[in-house]
Amino acid sequence: MLNKILNCRAAYLLGFFASFGLVALALVIQTQHNLEPCPLCISQRIVLMGLGVLFLIAAIHNPQKPTWVKLYALLQTLTALGGASVAIRHWYLQVHKDEMLVDCGVGFDYMFENFPLKKALTLVFRGTGDCASIDWTFLGLSIPQLALIAFLSIAAYALLLAKKRI
Repeated sequence: MLNKILNCRAAYLLGFFASFGLVALALVIQTQHNLEPCPLCISQRIVLMGLGVLFLIAAIHNPQKPTWVKLYALLQTLTALGGASVAIRHWYLQVHKDEMLVDCGVGFDYMFENFPLKKALTLVFRGTGDCASIDWTFLGLSIPQLALIAFLSIAAYALLLAKKRI
């Protein structure tokens, strides 16, 4: 039964809905608790949307040849691992906030409007005071920890899809 589900177009659609569902969940948490997302939170959402788009493209294409299945799995896994690395950096900033000189820095929009792309990306991944604060937890886990679990789960799902489809 599981093999049948993983071999159809719906398996890729599940990845699409999971990715965009996590973005929707982040927006719900943000609005319900009046949280302002930091640059790293926004970066993680962008990666999730990119993952969703990759899963949607795969669902539309519905690859049958092993080469295409492997290519989609590679792109999805690498994207998810990229998101995991952003989540790890975010978590690192939270854990080491007392050891760093942390200020509240400028917002995501301001950085990209007023700095060259390279400088803006450097500032985003350096993190700000907003990135180091823990404003919300679930089961004792902060948002970047939950995001890390989600990214690693999506990477594992992409690899499982490839294994079952080849």
